[in-house]
Amino acid sequence: MKVVFIQPSYPVEQQEFTRGLAEVGATVIGVGSGPKAQQPARTLRYLSAWVDAGNLLDLDRAARTIASKVRGLGVDRVESLWEPTVELAAKVRELLGIPGMTVDTAIGFRDKQVMMERARAAGVRVPHSFRIRTAKEAWAAAERIGFPVILKPIAGAGSADTYRCDDADSFAQALALTRHVAEAVVAEFIDGEEFTCDCVVIDNTPVFESISQYFPRPLIARSEQWISPAQITFRDPYRPDLMGGIEMSRKVIAGLNLGTGFTHMEWYRTRKGEVVFGEIGARNGGGHLVDMMNWSNDFDVYREWARAVCWRSFEGEIGRKFFVGMVFKRALGNGRIKARLGVEEAAARCGRWLVSEQLLAVGTPRRDWKQTLVSDGFAAMRHPDEQAVKAMMDTWIRDVKLFAG
Repeated sequence: MKVVFIQPSYPVEQQEFTRGLAEVGATVIGVGSGPKAQQPARTLRYLSAWVDAGNLLDLDRAARTIASKVRGLGVDRVESLWEPTVELAAKVRELLGIPGMTVDTAIGFRDKQVMMERARAAGVRVPHSFRIRTAKEAWAAAERIGFPVILKPIAGAGSADTYRCDDADSFAQALALTRHVAEAVVAEFIDGEEFTCDCVVIDNTPVFESISQYFPRPLIARSEQWISPAQITFRDPYRPDLMGGIEMSRKVIAGLNLGTGFTHMEWYRTRKGEVVFGEIGARNGGGHLVDMMNWSNDFDVYREWARAVCWRSFEGEIGRKFFVGMVFKRALGNGRIKARLGVEEAAARCGRWLVSEQLLAVGTPRRDWKQTLVSDGFAAMRHPDEQAVKAMMDTWIRDVKLFAG
């Protein structure tokens, strides 16, 4: 089994998926930008070959480069879990005549308006939305939907360049901030709690499903520096109050015809209990969600994704043992981390239930919190009881502080 894996080192969790491919018996051909020597040692140990494809965001050119360099090697699969290169992988498949997600299918997971239309056709509730290319189209869409609305890129990832607009003034400001975005979506704002449904899928059938919740919603979390974003992965995703997300995910996966791979779907639950589709990617969730799934179940979903795409098999023992919480911290001030307060005390309160603490060390340059959810590090904890995990999360949110200067 020979697998071309695009972007095997970035984002950082892709290094674990590279490992997973090698551990299930695949010969891994890595694809990226720049020479092989620039790849981290963690990746290099699992690669049998390397292809420098230049600018991966120049999809047509990169696809031709990749196909020309691997043609004749007997490649069986072409995979990518980095959002901007999902369509690139599909283009390479078509050039090589390799089975897997087609370009048309990939567009459904990248183009937000096509995604909404296909999800609606699959029978799920989606926000009212319109594709816009000009300010005139944007204002017309906002008038049809009515404020509040969401303005977001047609092919964006996460909450980058995404704005909630409650009135005409905030909408005008958002349009000014997104002038560099060629195409966007103006969509109905859904007021409710925000969740994810993450799945490993074989032939459109989920073989592993996980539900997580964001605190607060990412759109709010990225608006204020003082917020400590948090998330929880539920021990049992099949409990009654979460089944709406599970059922919606299954419909969307089938309707968009994923095939085999990983999906990350965001969805909302309103105060009235209505379940509403957000968006879905043909990739894993970021922000250490895959690690949280592993800690929740005591298994290796990196390897099981690889087994699914290589052999259409899933052998992981899904434990459903723990709720897992994660809290991301943002330092106050700019420059280098100069103080970490409350860390030892919070760790002591968690005791053996603290599974990872990766806050930046004193002297380390702080990160740009607007560019990364991980911000200046995180703490993760687990426990069989939901309220115990939430209490530990509250401790890290309330009592732990980082300062930079």
